[in-house]
Amino acid sequence: MKKKDQTAENIRAAVSQDYARAVTQSTGCCGGGSCCGGEQEQNQKGVIAKLAGYTNAELAALPPEAVMNSFGCGNPLAFSGVRPGQTVLDLGAGAGIDLLLAARKVGSEGKAIGVDMTDEMISKARHNIAASGMKNVEIRKGLIEELPVENNSVDWVISNCVINLSPEKDRVFKEIARVLKPGGAMLVSDVVATDLPEIFKADQGMYSACLAGAISEAEYLAGLARAGLTGAVVQERLVYDASQLQAFIGSELKNEESCGCSSECCGGNSVRDMAENWAEKLQGKIWSARIFARKPL
Repeated sequence: MKKKDQTAENIRAAVSQDYARAVTQSTGCCGGGSCCGGEQEQNQKGVIAKLAGYTNAELAALPPEAVMNSFGCGNPLAFSGVRPGQTVLDLGAGAGIDLLLAARKVGSEGKAIGVDMTDEMISKARHNIAASGMKNVEIRKGLIEELPVENNSVDWVISNCVINLSPEKDRVFKEIARVLKPGGAMLVSDVVATDLPEIFKADQGMYSACLAGAISEAEYLAGLARAGLTGAVVQERLVYDASQLQAFIGSELKNEESCGCSSECCGGNSVRDMAENWAEKLQGKIWSARIFARKPL
């Protein structure tokens, strides 16, 4: 397993590299993608998106590549109060699945803005935006810890399995509070965890898989409160079972192995054995959560 350099800049650089590879080579990361390609990979991505809470109608209305390159853990727009004419900001917009859904919800009088730090993701998102034909949506390059967005300018902040990847989550929470209009709200889907082993938390592959960087629900809600947001609450949870965790972990171990992971690095065990071992240890400790909070008037 690859240990990560613990500086914030190095973590962000490694995550960006992993997602650039994921979107260009159809490898894993959030969403538990496999190393296979072609039709099998496309079908798997469609299944993953449906399991994450998207309806068939929502997926059918989007460019196929936006669905194929989705790395999320939930549908942050599900059950949201997003209305026509509002402005929605998507943190870590990736290939644009949630960004495009938000643009449809706010309509021609509203606006959807996506922010991502990875050039390959931005290129993919712009391609999907052009394919959608929608004019009320844009993607900007930037960090979610330092958003290229004006103060008090958006009605909703959404994000899908991205904040867990930040090495500076308190900065992200403060940025959310800064850009929201008074009375505005955030609704994010993210991975949270409890009692993760230190050796697991130090692995870069598991970090990019949206597992090792996850914090607890209590830490998440406390961070939102420190940023000045109110009413923070977990609206929904999906606890990952051993088979789901094995898919996440096995995918990342395969990626490491394909990049030169040695038998020593994997403890002399096969990828399958390693994935099963970690999945058994972590069962019940990692889950996706839909989290809501509001900026006071």
